[in-house]
Amino acid sequence: MIRAQKVDLTILGAMEVSENGDIANWKIPGKMVKGMGGAMDLVASAENIIVAMMHINKAGESKILKKCTLPLTGVGCVKKVVTELAVLEVTPNGFRLVERAPGVSVEEIIKATAAQLIVDGEIPEMAID
Repeated sequence: MIRAQKVDLTILGAMEVSENGDIANWKIPGKMVKGMGGAMDLVASAENIIVAMMHINKAGESKILKKCTLPLTGVGCVKKVVTELAVLEVTPNGFRLVERAPGVSVEEIIKATAAQLIVDGEIPEMAID
């Protein structure tokens, strides 16, 4: 299914995403890993890739970066990122802030984001029903 490109949408986690849509999600240097698994197939085959991840790491550093520091899983493939703080769309000019989590300010999102962040007008809260 995946390698035959029969999957239109992939939603997966990541350790880092860059502002041009690169994704790093399979290896942290110096840590033992069994292998990359199917993530590379998933990002290479689908047209629409959405990443669901935490906005910052345990050290309080942004995981939404200008450029990934970890080994890449896919290059320029991510279309959208959903975190506990915001929904971000990948554009040619950087991430565009689409929605913010309830109770989270635009300023908090800007502070937590190391990449270029485009903020156009009033940013609505995510609808949680």
